[in-house]
Amino acid sequence: MNSRERVLRALKVKEGMPDRIPIQFDLCRQLQDHFAKELGIESVYTNNIYEDVTYRISGNEIRLAMGSDVIIVGPSESKDFVAEKFDDGTWLNEYHMLMKQGDIYVEVVNYPLADATTKEDIDAYEWMDPSDPSRFSDVEKYVKKYKDDYVIIGDIELTIFSLAQQLVGMEKVLIDMAMDEEYLEYLFEKCAEFHTKLGLELIKRGVDAIWIGDDFGSQTNLLFSPQMFRDKLKPYYKKMLDTFKTENPDIICILHCDGAVSKLLNDIYEVGFTVFNPVQPGVPGHSAKEMKEGFGEKFAFWGAIDQQYLLPNGSDEEVEADIKEKCQVLGAGGGYMISPAHIMQSDISPERVKVFIELCKKYAEY
Repeated sequence: MNSRERVLRALKVKEGMPDRIPIQFDLCRQLQDHFAKELGIESVYTNNIYEDVTYRISGNEIRLAMGSDVIIVGPSESKDFVAEKFDDGTWLNEYHMLMKQGDIYVEVVNYPLADATTKEDIDAYEWMDPSDPSRFSDVEKYVKKYKDDYVIIGDIELTIFSLAQQLVGMEKVLIDMAMDEEYLEYLFEKCAEFHTKLGLELIKRGVDAIWIGDDFGSQTNLLFSPQMFRDKLKPYYKKMLDTFKTENPDIICILHCDGAVSKLLNDIYEVGFTVFNPVQPGVPGHSAKEMKEGFGEKFAFWGAIDQQYLLPNGSDEEVEADIKEKCQVLGAGGGYMISPAHIMQSDISPERVKVFIELCKKYAEY
């Protein structure tokens, strides 16, 4: 059984059990460059429109050589885009966000729509061209090369809510949602339209799945009420996924959503998502048992291994016990692809990355 067949069965797209639980992982720049040198493979980067997503869609050759079962692609910056850089180390990205590099992730210093209050303010915002063919040259290359052997996942993370948040600021987006500010739902609509166009471009180029990413939860609870999600956000996700399925009825729709979001999973299923990622561990409602028993009939799961504490700081015995549990519980009867809950960062040693992969292989067998 090749990786493509294995993943399609694990994600419950094709009937029958996979021969083992498939494996996936993302590497930060330091880890990718380390393994590129160790393996003698060129470290190739596809610069995403939003910087941190670059590490989702880069280094496919390295990850395959290390044991990953999927290819992840996504739109890049336009070939005509040149970031404006400043003496203090900040820069303007293609979304017009003023960015700086934080200790681990990039951070937005200045939000381009921080002062928006009206629909006219949103209309004045200059969106980039989502259909620019130069954004998809790497997508086309990987689809052509790997489609027969691997599931190709098209990544459009930072999709609706999280993009709006990064355009106006977290505090403003949550307050204005609560205050029912009219401009905000218009902004959600525009974010959805932009990423729908990006997703359609990926589908036309042959991806098997679309990976949507928005974070609705904190470490303890939702960022807003379930009813607020239903009223202000759910219709835009539903329209987006319906559009994707009209273009390709077989497209697999994956949601990446960090935080304690189990209260929203029935709504997320109703929208049309069938794969839930990253199944963030250590937050209320997200134990392997709760996920499998509560939502295993609705979703295939992807993720669930803690990269915040366990992988950088846990003992080998703790890592092994967690991987074993996730494979036995989430993997029971199929419906699971194992991976860390987020990109493995530089606080995780290369040796621990290898341990993680070897343990996944050890406990992935059915």
